[in-house]
Amino acid sequence: MSVLDRAMLEESTLADLHAIASELSIDGYRRLRKGDLIETIIAHQSGEEPPAAAERGVAGRSAAAEPEAAAEDEEGANGSARRRRGRRGGRGRTAGRGGAAEADETEEAETPRTVPRDEPVIVEGTVELLPNGSGFVRVSPPEPSDDDVYISAAQVKRCELVNGDQVTGPRRAPHRSERFPSLVRIDTVNGRPAEELADRGRFEDLAVEFPSQRFELGSDDATLKAVEFLTPFGRGSRVTISGAAWAGKSYLLRQLAEILAAQDEVTVFAALAGVRPEELGEWADGAVKPGAAVSFAASAEAQDNAVELVIDQARRLAARGSDAVVVIDTLDGLHPLSARKALASARKLRDGGSLTVIATSSRPLGGETTVIALDAALALSGRYPALDLAASGTLRPELLVGANGAKAIAKERVKASK
Repeated sequence: MSVLDRAMLEESTLADLHAIASELSIDGYRRLRKGDLIETIIAHQSGEEPPAAAERGVAGRSAAAEPEAAAEDEEGANGSARRRRGRRGGRGRTAGRGGAAEADETEEAETPRTVPRDEPVIVEGTVELLPNGSGFVRVSPPEPSDDDVYISAAQVKRCELVNGDQVTGPRRAPHRSERFPSLVRIDTVNGRPAEELADRGRFEDLAVEFPSQRFELGSDDATLKAVEFLTPFGRGSRVTISGAAWAGKSYLLRQLAEILAAQDEVTVFAALAGVRPEELGEWADGAVKPGAAVSFAASAEAQDNAVELVIDQARRLAARGSDAVVVIDTLDGLHPLSARKALASARKLRDGGSLTVIATSSRPLGGETTVIALDAALALSGRYPALDLAASGTLRPELLVGANGAKAIAKERVKASK
């Protein structure tokens, strides 16, 4: 339970706090307001006496605080709401029962019931995330089943979970209006203690350095060979493939995605935002399936959300020390701030993980470590490589190809600019 610190508890819903309190065998936890319940959980873990507010229970609630507590208590796992009984009006009741009968029903509904406690059931399975940030532990992946366990959005965020993670932890039984059991806490992620992930810190706060491990493409395609040796990029690079319409940007991006996906210990994500419907089909038939995809008919907000969803998954993976690549086609339809944020997410983390972003764009955004500029005239005439070397370049190429390689690249760029 070392991961249950105050910040984590304050981010959790009341339903999750109830699940934690049940696991800790805290008496009368349903009668506590959220703040008092957090203090009680913290005190219970440290072996201290619970605060006085926790002992007061329902008696400590004022009439003004009751609606707020009721609203909080309606939040439940699986997206369901638990409705408090005994708050209905008198319509439909016999006149003989009157107000006393209503009061009796309310009192009965509010009285906590003693439920026999069984030993906690430990579940193990594969994480599948939902668009709203929550998810499920699939116990028999990839197909859903009635034995799957709900994961709250707070738990997903706390442990930086991504699709495909293997997690273990105790579950609790579903409440009245819930279909699935819920995960009480996450003990391990991919065989490692969850506390290690919680202690790594936020992705934005981790130390960053320039990319130094080059991606080798190993292709016989003329343009890909030119990209590999004249505009090199590595793990953690920030790359734009720029050029006019019909320069072949999307085709080159799809080639790069498939090559990188075949490399060891690299996870490739694809975000399609503002592409042609035909291209959606081409990506769906390829080796790299889009994590999110909308056509050019979608609004800028929808395109922003598609890219943000995929970037968020890759950031979690990189923060845990893995190498992730996000390919984006295209940045042109996004809001300018969203496009810059997506590109700026790329970085080489000093602890070993990396996030590489390769995106198509009509022009460079600024801030790239590598610009791959394509010449539409060369592409349309069938002259390859279709690389505009004078407009292309890599920042600090010596870290990727060595001093001699950097000098050779500089010499070729000088020749191309004449």
